[in-house]
Amino acid sequence: MNHQNKHAKKSGQTMVEYIIIVVIVAIAAIAVFGVFSDRIRGMLGGATEELGGDSGTATSETSVSIMQGL
Repeated sequence: MNHQNKHAKKSGQTMVEYIIIVVIVAIAAIAVFGVFSDRIRGMLGGATEELGGDSGTATSETSVSIMQGL
């Protein structure tokens, strides 16, 4: 019975470690997208324009002005 408790604790600890890693990766991804959002928007707007579509507000507004409008 003591062996089963140790195994359950170790399994729970491993799960928590994986969750912490996922949270750190998610926060890093959000930070990267926040920093490069204007550049990404410009690239997508340029690609849309090249493909014959209308870029609309993709390049006319920065992420700061969009967030201030919320």
